[in-house]
Amino acid sequence: MDSEQLREYGHQMVDFVADYYQNIENYPVLSQVEPGYLLKLLPDAAPNQPESLQSVLDDVQSKILPGVTHWQSPSFYAYYPANSSVAGFLGEILSAGINMVGFSWITSPAATELEMIVLDWLGKLLKLPQEFLSSGHGGGVIQGSASEAVLVVLLSARDKTLRMVGKSALGKLVVYGSDQTHSALQKACQIAGIHPENCRLLKTDSSTDYALSPEIVNEAISHDISIGLIPFFLCGNVGTTSSATVDPLYSLAKIAKSNGMWFHVDAAYAGSACICPEYRRYLDGVEEADSFNMNAHKWFLTNFDCSTLWVKDRNALIQSLSTNPEFLKNKASQANLVVDYKDWQIPLGRRFRSLKLWMVLRLYGVENIQNYLRNHIELARYFEVCVGQDPRFEIVAPRKFSLVCFRLLPPVDDNEAHGSNKLNQDLLEAVNSTGRVFITHTALSGMYILRLVVGAPLTERRHIYAAWKLLQDEACTLLCSPLQENGNLPKSPPPIGFFGNGSKAEPLPQK
Repeated sequence: MDSEQLREYGHQMVDFVADYYQNIENYPVLSQVEPGYLLKLLPDAAPNQPESLQSVLDDVQSKILPGVTHWQSPSFYAYYPANSSVAGFLGEILSAGINMVGFSWITSPAATELEMIVLDWLGKLLKLPQEFLSSGHGGGVIQGSASEAVLVVLLSARDKTLRMVGKSALGKLVVYGSDQTHSALQKACQIAGIHPENCRLLKTDSSTDYALSPEIVNEAISHDISIGLIPFFLCGNVGTTSSATVDPLYSLAKIAKSNGMWFHVDAAYAGSACICPEYRRYLDGVEEADSFNMNAHKWFLTNFDCSTLWVKDRNALIQSLSTNPEFLKNKASQANLVVDYKDWQIPLGRRFRSLKLWMVLRLYGVENIQNYLRNHIELARYFEVCVGQDPRFEIVAPRKFSLVCFRLLPPVDDNEAHGSNKLNQDLLEAVNSTGRVFITHTALSGMYILRLVVGAPLTERRHIYAAWKLLQDEACTLLCSPLQENGNLPKSPPPIGFFGNGSKAEPLPQK
């Protein structure tokens, strides 16, 4: 790499990205292109001769960005957030520039040791038990996604069980979670060879706010044992995908322990909020878990990908995932003096991802990150109050973090569920087609539900106000009725919190 060329091109690229963020509100949040649009705009073969960076960036501006859905837009309220930040971006640059492949300690000692240190830092912020830290028999590791995290612990739990009961019992192994658990659990079961019928996604309903009932879990396990099956894995949730509900971790952990099962806690989205003392209670019971996962790349200002996983027994991972070919042997590894993260994950190769998380923690500091999270929760509370004061809408599930689940009510004379679902589907499509916001949906108790989650780093109260006004306007069009007086925005909105004064939601601390 030519250093001067890097300096020249790097400045151009940083300027381009800075301009992108400066103008991000000018783009439709949800891309409005048709399928196959890019095939018509780009040549069908690579160029024989080099082109200028400016020419490439011109094409990015005119051809690529129209096909981008802008996850960092302040009006992106879909799925769950994928945070970017100045600190995370700088960490990505450094990781890409160093460009090492840190599968074992010897390949880059700093990469392994920084990952251990920064996962201990974060684990302590979450008040995870000592067993999850690197000083014990467990430790933390950065995975690519929560899907990878649940797969590696499921494989570890499977192999641990089969060592006790014999490999021939694979067809008898049973996995449990709620019907609100992320589909990654089902995919992990497919990959791990668990029979599809033995992946029990137990029914939840509004009586428990869609949390997993310990009584239902007990019944399912007792029934399966009675017919000769082997329960071995239970997944609890802190912040489910549909409604951000929290399962009763203590009770589920007790059930898992009494049946010799591995208990995994998935807090991919909501785990970030639990570094705030007032939200830490949602992790009560995690000390009894065997593994815990949180996506720093969702809501922790750390650029994708950075999914943090802690386990109590690192040997369970190593026994399931380790390979030791001759060409990877070295003195430090052979003497068991170091951690080789290749044995804690599916792939061999791995990036220097801990740099991003390390820089986020250092450049923002814990207090700023906590207030950043609190601000999003306050903004979600503001939106919730807006919805609650318009009688044409209803809140469907209790808000615990920064996700609001709501729906537009059908006219009084329309009591059919299908009509209500169609009405909300139409509202979603109408709102998203404007390009001014992007929200998504889910289904709860057979109802088509709209989800608005606050999590983009640049979102301010004015963006929430605009989103709500747009929803009201489109609802008015669909219902063909004038805007009701009591459907206006509340005159006294809730307090907005630390960043609610109209300033940017993501300030870097000054020296």
